[in-house]
Amino acid sequence: MDTFSHALWGLGLFGFRGFPWLALFFGALPDLFSFGILHFIRLLNGEWEIGPPKLETIPSWTFSVYDSTHSLVIACIVIGIVYVQRKDMAFAMLGWPFHILLDIPFHEGGYFPTKMLWPLSDFFIDGIPWATPMVWIPNLAGLLVISVYRWHQRSSKTFF
Repeated sequence: MDTFSHALWGLGLFGFRGFPWLALFFGALPDLFSFGILHFIRLLNGEWEIGPPKLETIPSWTFSVYDSTHSLVIACIVIGIVYVQRKDMAFAMLGWPFHILLDIPFHEGGYFPTKMLWPLSDFFIDGIPWATPMVWIPNLAGLLVISVYRWHQRSSKTFF
């Protein structure tokens, strides 16, 4: 799924308890730390291109960062540590594991499969690409529904 949609899902589902920007950030975190850093470096080097990069041009560190940030094991450990210290912030961080759960069925095995149990296992599901209409259209519809719902919640609070 695209990073922008992930960020909006994080915001819509976990950003209503006082930390909307944190929820937005954690919804996008796995992609920001892997592909975001790669694209930033390529932009600085004048090598940036539109679209997904070819596998053979991607440095090995990107795969390592991708696997660690797309791991439910790692996400739950980090959120658990934060939960002990700051329960109020931990809820906004749930956009991170939700990102991973969305990626599991919507990433192909041949291009950055989501190894959700890494480092315990390299298991992944060879999923349906998120850019296909049967995934993309429900994604947009879901984002529209959650946005309207959150807007309605906020606007109805001002009248009571």
